[in-house]
Amino acid sequence: MKHGKKYVESAKLVDRTKLYESDEALGLVVKTATAKFDETVEVHVKLGVDSRHADQQVRGAIVLPNGTGKSVRVLAVCKGGNVDLAKEAGADYVGAEDMTQKIQKEGWMDFDVLITTPDMMGLVGRLGRILGPRGLMPNPKAGTVTPDIAKAIKEAKAGKIEYRLDKTNIIHCPIGKASFGQEKLAENFNTLLEAIIKAKPAAAKGQYIRSCTVSCTMGPGVRINPNKIGG
Repeated sequence: MKHGKKYVESAKLVDRTKLYESDEALGLVVKTATAKFDETVEVHVKLGVDSRHADQQVRGAIVLPNGTGKSVRVLAVCKGGNVDLAKEAGADYVGAEDMTQKIQKEGWMDFDVLITTPDMMGLVGRLGRILGPRGLMPNPKAGTVTPDIAKAIKEAKAGKIEYRLDKTNIIHCPIGKASFGQEKLAENFNTLLEAIIKAKPAAAKGQYIRSCTVSCTMGPGVRINPNKIGG
């Protein structure tokens, strides 16, 4: 695979054989963000668990102290008094059958998060085949199925992110934009890692955090010493 000039120059700043301290790694990521747009900074954490087993799942959601730097479009599926609460909380779209029909029949997907109340899951559940593969299916663990819809909408708008294992036992999460700078990214990074460590399943054996890499959208990965971040 051939990389462009900017990537090659950025890669020279990173020692591929070294395991960095998290603060130093995030400082390097900011330096390697040379694209014309504000690059997203992502964390990739490989865990010593087996996602095929139900008792070794790692999943949850947290509000990053400095947000994600991304404006989040929220769809609230609710009825009754929750409709006004959802609108007041800042939901971009609010509805019930009308919204689920729009998704089902028109393939409408102009939202980033779907938040609903437990009484509406019978309706939203029919969209599983459409929402599931896109990671948009509401889930109580992620706080997107909740009786307190206003709180969930405000958190989503404030920069709440969901973390979950993929099939290769890796968690991929955005922790902000390169323009945040090292300090704010470090605060977000530490909040995410603390949550992942706290979510360690009892069935997990051996070293929990096997590897951790941070990178910006167009830049090289910077490896962090997993022994310095718990697990």
